[in-house]
Amino acid sequence: MTQCFINEDTGASLSYKQIPNAKGAIIICPGGGYQFLSPRESEPVADAFCSAGWQAFVLRYSVGENLGKKPLKELAWAVREVRIRAAEMGFEGKPVIVCGFSAGGHLAASLGVHWNDDTTFGPMTIHRPDGLILCYPVITTGKYGHKESIEALAGKNDASYFSLEHFISEHTPPTFLWHTMNDETVPVQNVILFAQGLATYGIPAEVHLYPNGVHGLSLATEAVAEPEKGRLPDNHVAGWFEQCIQWLDTIKLVKEKYL
Repeated sequence: MTQCFINEDTGASLSYKQIPNAKGAIIICPGGGYQFLSPRESEPVADAFCSAGWQAFVLRYSVGENLGKKPLKELAWAVREVRIRAAEMGFEGKPVIVCGFSAGGHLAASLGVHWNDDTTFGPMTIHRPDGLILCYPVITTGKYGHKESIEALAGKNDASYFSLEHFISEHTPPTFLWHTMNDETVPVQNVILFAQGLATYGIPAEVHLYPNGVHGLSLATEAVAEPEKGRLPDNHVAGWFEQCIQWLDTIKLVKEKYL
């Protein structure tokens, strides 16, 4: 049975189906250009993580115009909520990971690089993710950026806070990234820029670049296929998920490194 936590201040919600003996928690941020939330990157992904032994949550964050830091604060709320409830849900002391697709990947990466921004969050650290899973994410506001996503956040205001490659530091959590080389919607350079930043600071990372595939493949399985948009099942690209599950087993809770 699906259950839900609600952020009473913003209306954001965190839905989940509880599983026993979870290895940790995964908070999923669907994509949609900060204009909508893709159902193909929501429950199907959550079900896959749950089947692999990870307690999955789907965050339905704010979308629209002139969003600013609102979605970022909602994801921070989600991580705090999950950590507060970890003991009663059976995964206390285990990793809390944020996973995002496309604009949702931008949101997940935003918390990864900005979680210790005292001007936004104060001195708290309970919202710090233990790892990031970034699936064809929007990263930059520069030449290779996804204009619509960045405009939804910043409008006509300064967008530099949302060009995430410039905020990677030794405090950024370990990261799993994947993308397709010929994605015409969000260019692969977004992942490359983030990976370069992680390498600069010695942050553990795993990066998979697949030769072919349109934007928005999600799990790349029959269950999430969308043939009218060229999103066909692809066994090779679908391998990202098993690689990710294996990577998750390498995540260690060495909190001091990131504080």
